[in-house]
Amino acid sequence: MTIYEFGITDFQYIAAGAAVLGSGGGGSYSDAVNVIEELAMRGWRGSVQVKNYDGATNCCVLAMMGSPDVADSLTLADIEYSIFNTVNAFEAATGTALGCVIPGEIGPINSIVPLIAAAISDNAIWVVNGDGAGRAVPELPQTTYSGSATLAASPCTLANDAEATAASQSATLNAATAAHIEKLAGGIVSAFGSFAGIALWPSNSGNDYALTGSYIPGTLTQAWALGQFLLNASTPPSTAEVADQISSITGRSAAVTVNGFYITAVTQSTTSASLDAGIIRLDNNPDQEKSTETHYIYNLNENLIMYSGLSNAPDIVAPDSICYYSESTGLGFSNATDDLETYFDSRKGRSTGYAVSVIKVGAAPELYSAAGVIASFAGLLRDIGYAGALPYPESSRHG
Repeated sequence: MTIYEFGITDFQYIAAGAAVLGSGGGGSYSDAVNVIEELAMRGWRGSVQVKNYDGATNCCVLAMMGSPDVADSLTLADIEYSIFNTVNAFEAATGTALGCVIPGEIGPINSIVPLIAAAISDNAIWVVNGDGAGRAVPELPQTTYSGSATLAASPCTLANDAEATAASQSATLNAATAAHIEKLAGGIVSAFGSFAGIALWPSNSGNDYALTGSYIPGTLTQAWALGQFLLNASTPPSTAEVADQISSITGRSAAVTVNGFYITAVTQSTTSASLDAGIIRLDNNPDQEKSTETHYIYNLNENLIMYSGLSNAPDIVAPDSICYYSESTGLGFSNATDDLETYFDSRKGRSTGYAVSVIKVGAAPELYSAAGVIASFAGLLRDIGYAGALPYPESSRHG
């Protein structure tokens, strides 16, 4: 088993790679950069152990849940106290002490949350090299964890980011499925201020360490390798080069869908379940009136479908990833407002002139073959008005 020791620079690589691979979600890249800088300024010079799950250590999925825009300007303290309160509540609910944690998804914030948890832990916990989607997803049922017959989602704990014990709020949920947990959690997250820490899918002796075989291995180091390529480049790589790197690193298909376009309109609002729903318009000219080609990306925190104004068929449909990259900055980004502002001036309602590209990345086989995942994505897509075919048939696998 390969064991990695990741420090501050590695955290930066992972956030940068996840900003591309996250398909527009998983938290704000700008916030992730700031949080990692705060950790460095605090003087942390340690390392976190990252490796595949050993099938013998108490584990859970650990993440931040809610609206990236409501959580705008997320700080290290926000994450630190959310993690602390959530983990304490989770360990009390399960009666076990955690030995390791795993990301729920790939994204700038949610890829580094478990790393930060390990960095600040007094118990020397480690991080599992993987996640449940190989991209970011809007809801819990769109993960391999949800598709497992042996890995129960509950007990699930959520907690706010209060520093003082007296102000700490937490909730423990028990429900039959991840879909039920999702419905209950949405209201709690909203009550906590539209973002919260969340811990769920316990893996321990009570379920024979059921995380084994229920996650996508290697995705943290995939984000790390892509981020290393981006941040160490002397000049911004071309979109084609980034697509080639993604394919080489992940083993999944990656192809440039649009290159050198501009974000010319953004419509975004936060739902009652603390998800950001929106539409991103891309044109091949910074001025909409001079554009000869237009594409629209529909998102629910994460990008779900992209349409072309020149075709009746979608460009890309989830669970395939709709990944942002910019040759102007050499970076990826998310749909969070503070990320988009580099490319779209919301005050003037027009592009900043920075070009963006979209890379289609095929879904990880573990994701589209997990029971219920394709049906769950289909339900989300129907909710935003798409009832057409998905790129993968619904699986008959049941864990």
